[in-house]
Amino acid sequence: MLRGTSLIRRLAMPVARGIAAAMKIHVLTIAALALLAATPADAIVGGGAPSADGVGRSVVTIVGSRGNFCTGALIAPKIVLTAAHCVQPGADYKIVEYGAGKQPSLQDVKSVAIHPAFKMEAMLAHRATADVALLQLNAPANGKTPSTLGAPNIPIIVGSRFTIAGIGVTVRGDGKSGGTIRVAGLIATGKPGTLQIRLVDPVGQGTRDGLGACTGDSGGPVFEDKPTGPVIVGVVSWSTGPNGSAGCGGMTGVTPLTLYRDWLVQTARQWGGGM
Repeated sequence: MLRGTSLIRRLAMPVARGIAAAMKIHVLTIAALALLAATPADAIVGGGAPSADGVGRSVVTIVGSRGNFCTGALIAPKIVLTAAHCVQPGADYKIVEYGAGKQPSLQDVKSVAIHPAFKMEAMLAHRATADVALLQLNAPANGKTPSTLGAPNIPIIVGSRFTIAGIGVTVRGDGKSGGTIRVAGLIATGKPGTLQIRLVDPVGQGTRDGLGACTGDSGGPVFEDKPTGPVIVGVVSWSTGPNGSAGCGGMTGVTPLTLYRDWLVQTARQWGGGM
C-alpha cells in the first residue's frame, strides 16, 4: 500500500470529486471528502452486493473538509463508529443523509473521539493499532437503524466468516463507482487474533482479484453472526491488492473491537448514547 499523507490526499481527491459528482453535492461543500483513504482501506471491489437493508441499515457516509470520505456505522441514534485514521484532527466532518427522492444533505458532527492509543504510522504499515473512533451527531441519523456492538468469537480461527459493509468504490480510482452501500462475505486468513484480523475472498484467497475493501470503505463495520443476529465486531482499516500488492481485492485489514469495546461503550455513555 502507498504511504505518506501528502500522497494519500493527492490520490484521494479524484475519488472524492467523483463521489461528490455522483451524489450531486457541490465539490466545495464536499471538499471535505483526504485523510481518508489514508489509502488504507479502499472500497468493496470484486462484485460486492448492494445492500441498504440488513447490516446495511446502519451504514453511513462520512465526509471531511480535507476532501476525504469514509464509511461509518450507527451504534446508537446519534453515535457513529468508524476508523480513527478517517477522522484525524484539523478537519471538520459531516454525515451524508438522504431525504425524499434520495437527495443528499449533510448533517453536522458535534464531537469526535479517537482512541488515545491509535498510531497512524502503524496503520499505514498494516500493523495492529487502535484504529477506532466515535462521532457524536447533532441529531439522530435519518433513516438509519443502529447495529449492535460486540466482539469476535474467541478464538478467532482461520476460515472464520465475517461480513464487511461500506460505501467505497467498486473500481479503484473511479470515484463515481462509490457511494452505494455494499456488503461482502470474507474469511479470516494468516494468524487472526484480538489485535488484527486479515480477511480474504474465500474463492481467490487473496492471490487473485476478488472481494475486498477499497477506497471509501475505511471505517466500515465488520459483522459476525451470533445467535441473536449479526453484530459489529471490528472496523475496516486497510486493504491490499492480490499477493500484497498496492490496491484492492486482495486482503482486507480489520481492527477487531475486543480490546476497545469498553472504551467505545464508555465514551458513548459519556455522550448520553444510551448503550
